[in-house]
Amino acid sequence: MTMAWIWTGMVVLSILCGLALGQGEQVAAAAVEGAQAAVELCVSMAGMLCLWTGVMEVMRRSGLAEKLSRLLRPVLRLLFPQAAEDRRTLDSISANVSANLLGLGNAATPLGIEAVRRMERRSPGRASDEMCTLIVCNTASIQLIPTTVASVRAAAGSGTPFDILPAVWLSSVLSVGVGILACKLLARVWRD
Repeated sequence: MTMAWIWTGMVVLSILCGLALGQGEQVAAAAVEGAQAAVELCVSMAGMLCLWTGVMEVMRRSGLAEKLSRLLRPVLRLLFPQAAEDRRTLDSISANVSANLLGLGNAATPLGIEAVRRMERRSPGRASDEMCTLIVCNTASIQLIPTTVASVRAAAGSGTPFDILPAVWLSSVLSVGVGILACKLLARVWRD
């Protein structure tokens, strides 16, 4: 709700400044052009997102997603030892991480919410260290296939939307690593 007020305030302030400076026509033209560009971007991205969501569904039905999830379990057991005690919670975390690996943040979000709800049973009313770690892993997320970014690049006219893969891999691994280290460090500091 707070972000809605911030965005609304920024839009209103921009319009008022444009009108005060005598730029009303340019503000109106920019609003129309921006709305048109936003719709074009959404429509062009929808195809790519549908494709990769379909790929994820095929992976799930073929059992490949489960194999990827099984491959991740040893690492996830180290990161989430309490959650590892409940197989369904660990399955939700594995599915969340798998979806993020494929760059499917939209598919990962409900899985992450399900995992947090299951984790919340152990510490009702407060975020546990493992919940915070999951949120950091979900937000920073290592991405093998940056679907959304590639979609935006393709919609913007890039002939090679996936040529950013090495940079995405490096930055996402570094961000997750730093995020996990910060979680572990703050968990120790906060307890002391």
